[in-house]
Amino acid sequence: MNRRHPYTRRTFLQSAATAGAVFSIVPRHVLGGPRFVPPSEKVNIALIGAGGMGFANLGRLLQLEDAQIVAVADPAASYAAPRAARKMGGRLPAKAEVEQDASAKGRNHRCGDYEDFRVMLEKEKSIDAVLCATPDHLHAYVSVWAMRAGKHVYCEKPLTHNLWEARLVARVARETGVATQLGNQGHANVGIRETVEHLQAGTIGTVREFHAWVVGTRWNPTLSGLPTETPPVPAGFNWDLWLGPRAPRPYHPAYCPVSWRDFWAFGGSAIGDFACHDLDAALWAFDLPTPSRVEAHGTSPMDAEIGPHGAIIHYDFPAHQGQPSRRLTWYQGGLRPRTPEALGKFRLPARGGLFIGDKGAIQCDGAGGAPRLFPESLRDPGLKPKPTLARSPGHHREWLDACKGGAPAGSHFGYGARLTELALLGVLALRARKPIEWDAATLTARGVPEAAAIIRGSYRPGWEIA
Repeated sequence: MNRRHPYTRRTFLQSAATAGAVFSIVPRHVLGGPRFVPPSEKVNIALIGAGGMGFANLGRLLQLEDAQIVAVADPAASYAAPRAARKMGGRLPAKAEVEQDASAKGRNHRCGDYEDFRVMLEKEKSIDAVLCATPDHLHAYVSVWAMRAGKHVYCEKPLTHNLWEARLVARVARETGVATQLGNQGHANVGIRETVEHLQAGTIGTVREFHAWVVGTRWNPTLSGLPTETPPVPAGFNWDLWLGPRAPRPYHPAYCPVSWRDFWAFGGSAIGDFACHDLDAALWAFDLPTPSRVEAHGTSPMDAEIGPHGAIIHYDFPAHQGQPSRRLTWYQGGLRPRTPEALGKFRLPARGGLFIGDKGAIQCDGAGGAPRLFPESLRDPGLKPKPTLARSPGHHREWLDACKGGAPAGSHFGYGARLTELALLGVLALRARKPIEWDAATLTARGVPEAAAIIRGSYRPGWEIA
């Protein structure tokens, strides 16, 4: 029984029989309500967004016997996927992959394909859950729409495009009670759990300083603002639908696929792309409070439309609950911190994290990498803390189990929204080009009234998120 729903299958059948009901086949959504998925049955999932991360998630789901992809929605029928692991993207290649997988497993399975996810949710009544892998500017719109339709939701990171949306999505998740999961896959790794256990056990002493860095930079290295050419929209691509809540603008291949991350209207630069992975261990280990101050410095020209090639962003966290004040520094575009003396000749990787304590340091690779302890004396097996965090059965497995009434997934939207706020505060400081003294209670940047438009965003008529 799903504990979120007051009726079991047995009580429904008993009450129906008492009333003299006659039936032969009763759909499961009638038996258990729109959010009910019996543990013995498959979870019917719709994929929204069939780009690089859409296909990556699709591959994971196809490995799980109780996950069934029943429909795919994407404004693009198909397209070439440059600089990606696969050759094609779009709803038709995704549909083909689902049906080919089913055929290889001896099943005759039809996967629906739709241009507009809203039409899909209206027509495909069997959908239990959706996986959202659209560009960032559609995450909140898709997630809120789906949750209010009673669907469980997995959403790629960052959870939302602006800070107001993060609060809204977390609230709607609480109100609807559906199962949710943010797509920061490293949260399920054993490595991140070991890092958190060391930090919480005090293996490296008191930590006041930590760093995270990525090599990620602009996808459009030669642009200094919006593209000016107006080439035709490719056949089979609904450009207006792709824009969604954003104001109309001419199509240009600089925007998509994937390179939309460069533009503030659609993405959040490299910090929007990676921070929900690489700040996860710090938030988890220290239950970080909201930062009191965020200051950002771009390392190349940027404007109101496009992000920088690189950046350094400082977060200052106040002391709380007996823990000291701390500073986090984020680096992107190939920048990284100085190697501390404790690491000796160790060479910092291109992407990673570094926690510096008064007894030593922990370095880990990005997205939940295992901890490396310095100095060598801290690697004594006798110093390794006993496991205090349950090991995950798998990131997508957690979500499916939650869809069936199990425990919430590890990166449910309540947690995911907090992680996303950290990322988006860095974006806010970059875009405002001023230090942000953050008032979390009122969602305001003190003394920076122009930040309000970034904090809340704007939506064209018909695409508002209520």
